[in-house]
Amino acid sequence: MRSFMTVPLVLLSLALALSAQDDLGRGRISGEIVDESGAKILDALVVVESPRSSTRLETKTDKKGHFAVGGLGTGAWRVTASKEGYLSAATEVQVSQIKANPPVSLTLKRAAGSEASPSAEIGGDLLDRGNALLKEGRYDEALAAFEEFAAKFPDIYVVRLNIGSVYMEKGDLDRAEAEFRAVLDKNGPALEDLRKQKDTSLKALSGLGEVALKRSDFETAQGFFRRGLEISPEDPAAAYNVGEIFFSNQKIDESIVYLELAVKIKSDWPKAYHRLGLAYLNKGDFPKALANLKKFLELDPQSPDAAGVKAAIAAIEQIKK
Repeated sequence: MRSFMTVPLVLLSLALALSAQDDLGRGRISGEIVDESGAKILDALVVVESPRSSTRLETKTDKKGHFAVGGLGTGAWRVTASKEGYLSAATEVQVSQIKANPPVSLTLKRAAGSEASPSAEIGGDLLDRGNALLKEGRYDEALAAFEEFAAKFPDIYVVRLNIGSVYMEKGDLDRAEAEFRAVLDKNGPALEDLRKQKDTSLKALSGLGEVALKRSDFETAQGFFRRGLEISPEDPAAAYNVGEIFFSNQKIDESIVYLELAVKIKSDWPKAYHRLGLAYLNKGDFPKALANLKKFLELDPQSPDAAGVKAAIAAIEQIKK
């Protein structure tokens, strides 16, 4: 009986080891960067980052404003474009390794009422510096950069998301909550208002959910995450991220609900099947664990996680004999 319980738990701990390599793969995205008139922008910097790790890939647009980035793993990626004289623009995309991904198009805007745009350049520099300092763990300096941006560009209220993230890293949960709530208040109280600003609303709700999790208030966290899914019920990443957070906090039954939703929304997403298989394994439901882990291998046999998943499958099948 002891070996029956020990083997899957050991395999689970190995399978949950996260690294930047988990974000790399055969996926590719391409697109264009334009200005407000639709003109192509040459030499715009395009940064593609994983929200799950420090993985960061860069390229620049060609003379037709086009760009392409390869080597991406399956899942959510953030694409940011910047250019001297313009304010940065960003979006999140879902990358597949087994089919072509839709093209990405970003529009860079000059500072309002200004042809020459030294203020836009300053704003982009402040955001870039703040984000770099945040990644380095230099929170007070990052906060100063974001606050300076907020003072110079009060209409660009989404910087409050960055400020909230800094406060959360500093452990000041009350101030983090206040910043995230300020973004939601700006977007509007009604569901249709939040949907009009879906990207920022989702980030604010996710931030509030993470604050609640840090307070071990799972019921409140669940409410924020469910609100996010109401705003974007077709977004598999939203469901996956909720499931992942519950999984990390040992709320396995809740995790399974959201991971099942993620694979229902996006039935060809290997990463969701992987995590769902691990959740069922942790629950001791070996048939469902096997079904989901095998589906993961079917969809992404070249994944860096494939060897570990094959070992887990072999161990489960041995136990079932």
